[in-house]
Amino acid sequence: MVEPNFEKGRGLLPVIVQDAETNRVLMLAYMNREAWQKTVETRKAHFWSRSRGKIWLKGETSGNVQEVRDIYVDCDMDTILIKVYQHGGAACHEGYESCFYRRLGDSGDWVVEENRKFDPREVYQK
Repeated sequence: MVEPNFEKGRGLLPVIVQDAETNRVLMLAYMNREAWQKTVETRKAHFWSRSRGKIWLKGETSGNVQEVRDIYVDCDMDTILIKVYQHGGAACHEGYESCFYRRLGDSGDWVVEENRKFDPREVYQK
């Protein structure tokens, strides 16, 4: 199997995650070779958590798993795009459909543009 160029990204490559039906960008994450292999084998999105220093299955705590429909790579083979079916309707750990739920408003403040799908305090019990 031909893989993206992980050496070019010093072991980690950015991954853009899109909703397979709407093409909305849900999140940006990172994959190393192991996360890539698990994603390809299981067709469930796995990423490398830079903050935790380990592989994680998206939705392992919340249940909001990302079922991979298609995988693309850019012309340099160093950025991955995956199109997913987002179980639970929320990709963001803050409870929103997309991690990109804030827009810079005219006054310079961040404007929240969508409603939460779940309360993260209940899901993650922080």
